[in-house]
Amino acid sequence: MRVRCFTQDEQCGTIQLDFQLPMRFGAEYIGPDGEKHRPIMIHRVVYGSIERFIGILIEHYAGKFPAWLAPVQVKVLPVSDKYLKYAQIIMQNLMENEVRAELDDRKEKLGYKIREARLDKVPYMVIVGEKEQKNGTVSVRCRDLRTDQQDMGEMQTEALIQHLLLR
Repeated sequence: MRVRCFTQDEQCGTIQLDFQLPMRFGAEYIGPDGEKHRPIMIHRVVYGSIERFIGILIEHYAGKFPAWLAPVQVKVLPVSDKYLKYAQIIMQNLMENEVRAELDDRKEKLGYKIREARLDKVPYMVIVGEKEQKNGTVSVRCRDLRTDQQDMGEMQTEALIQHLLLR
């Protein structure tokens, strides 16, 4: 017998009658008739197993976790090696503010790095180049907006951090 907290396809919490474990444990009790009897165990599990719960989350979000849940919230993408030092400063700032970020310092074209970050389903991509370094800003792209709205524009790192903290 199972009681489901989600739809029939998504099983999470369960209540089960178990006939096997008492037998494995050799559990017995003496009944009112003075004879030995085998008990039935009742198990209650809120999430079933953590693996099942994580599986439900992955399936529900199709791997595109919201920023607060994503293992990597921001991918920092320098346009070229010339801006790597600035990208590292941005990374340090993000990490000091407990933003889960990664720096893509590979010698690849920017378009390729953006495509890889989108395939990895990273919610935000921070692009740093000459203009951003000169202005002390970052250019932000969002994974979830429509194609014509993905570019969130240039902003201060602090504004990005505040945006992420509200997500």
